Amino acid sequence: MKSVLAVCISFLLVTVAFGQAKKPSDVAKFSSESVDLGKPKVGNPVTATFTLTNISKEDLVIESVTPGCGCTKSDYTKEPIKPGKTGTITATYNAAVPGNFTKKVYVKFLGIDQQQELTIQGVVQQ
Repeated sequence: MKSVLAVCISFLLVTVAFGQAKKPSDVAKFSSESVDLGKPKVGNPVTATFTLTNISKEDLVIESVTPGCGCTKSDYTKEPIKPGKTGTITATYNAAVPGNFTKKVYVKFLGIDQQQELTIQGVVQQ
């Protein structure tokens, strides 16, 4: 009975130790996760640039960047980001309609299940 209990406890400890899922904040530090694009005029697309630093001990790969809607386009550093080095993500909003906007961009890092959420916002002027 004691050996079965010991095996169960050992299994639980190993599962907890190795089952810790990495989060984006474990591998990348963003200078800002939100950018206010101010008051662009209708018809003038505006771009936000997010800078991130690889805070892990391994190369960091941005697997994908997905805008939350079709009115936002994105681009990002395609090559692996070395430890301590920086990369960028850009989000360009098509300011076609007057009014307030808040848009999300989702960043997926290779080997990390959870996505990083970035935000752009502003007020499109007539």
